[in-house]
Amino acid sequence: MYRAIAANKRNTWFIMLAFLVIIGALGLLADYLYGGGFSIFIGTLIGAAAYTLFQYFAAGRQALSMAGARPIEKADNPRLYRIVENLAITEGLPMPKVYIVDDPAPNAFATGRDPQHASVAATTGLLEIMNDRELTGVMAHELGHVKNYDIRVSTIVFGLTVAVGLIADILARMAFFGGNRNNNGGNPIVLIFGLVAMLVAPLVAAAIQAAVSRQREYLADATGALTTRDPEGLASALQKLGDYARPMRRQQSTMAHLWMNDPMKPGVMDRMFQTHPPIPDRVKRLLENSSRF
Repeated sequence: MYRAIAANKRNTWFIMLAFLVIIGALGLLADYLYGGGFSIFIGTLIGAAAYTLFQYFAAGRQALSMAGARPIEKADNPRLYRIVENLAITEGLPMPKVYIVDDPAPNAFATGRDPQHASVAATTGLLEIMNDRELTGVMAHELGHVKNYDIRVSTIVFGLTVAVGLIADILARMAFFGGNRNNNGGNPIVLIFGLVAMLVAPLVAAAIQAAVSRQREYLADATGALTTRDPEGLASALQKLGDYARPMRRQQSTMAHLWMNDPMKPGVMDRMFQTHPPIPDRVKRLLENSSRF
């Protein structure tokens, strides 16, 4: 468990460094194509560094905003608030901010850069179908992400996947509407570069999300079960998530890995780059290891 937490902390800096390297390489390529004399490379690198720093502090709030989450206090929903409060005390964690998302699809997520700046959110659909035992299991899972520093890595990945989309759009516009160093906007190299960027960028984002998310879901399940000493309660909650699963109203592929269950409509991309382990596998692991919890 402690090794996994330490690895998550290291992975945050590795992902940020890799992001800067990739952006720097794209800047060099743009300089070559457009004859910028390293000006594009330097500008892109500075912009990427500033963006990465901004995302480190702002991605959590951005995710909550994109999900349409609204903050609550204890009086607004005593049941949810008290469950989170009791779990935070049990885990020795600071009380996270609590949010509710008005959506009939049952789901939940945690975000923030560290336990001192964490937030947890649950949908109205989740609150409707879960009993107290199951809801406790779900929120223990989300606080497991907080305790294991998954939220830091996932929040950074969320910001970077947003950036990938922006970069792909910029490269595509440069390819089709910009001029190269020979002032020939129809140069085949430039056009191919833009097309490749548009095709590869979403795949890279999906691959990053999948790689970051899957094992962390298993780890958060185990952490939640250890916290509650009730793996059957979490297993029952996961089973309900599978039985009542439906696409969320505000689907955002860039933050799919943050949710407890995949919020997207099933399709080819979901099967190729699943951000979540299959629910039957998660339930099976919990029940098979219930005696250890």
